[in-house]
Amino acid sequence: FVKIRGNPREIALGFALGLFVGMTPFMGFHMAIAVFFAALFKWNKIAAAAGGWISNPVTAPFVYAGTYYVGNKVLNIQNACCIPKELNLDVIVQLIKNAPEIFWIMTVGGIVVGIPVAVAGYYLALSTILRYREGIRETIHREKEKLSHVKDHLKEKITQRKQEP
Repeated sequence: FVKIRGNPREIALGFALGLFVGMTPFMGFHMAIAVFFAALFKWNKIAAAAGGWISNPVTAPFVYAGTYYVGNKVLNIQNACCIPKELNLDVIVQLIKNAPEIFWIMTVGGIVVGIPVAVAGYYLALSTILRYREGIRETIHREKEKLSHVKDHLKEKITQRKQEP
């Protein structure tokens, strides 16, 4: 991630965009949506795609449970969805009937949760990239100083040999 080439601000913005999109209920389309908007805003597309992976098969149950909970609190909708004790045809039919409501609850929750996650992700990514690049600059500077000392030392030896009879 820190080795992505480009402007650190654009990389961090792309990553933040990906995080924001990753909070939405559009699983399977996060990368495409994030890359599309990153291209539109001229932010880093690779970082946007990486940020979109915040919602993946391992984290999705937590992300979507959290966005559903927050969205339900914001919209104050009662009984849109519940955790079924058993999976049968009646439960599946009820979930399908409530799907539009569940979708909007998760969308609102994704926006409410996504904004602070994206802001935090932006500053974390920006500081990480800047620290990494500063470390590289310091290493290059130290190596240049070493080479300068070696060069000066070689010049001295050459001068001494020229002065020898």
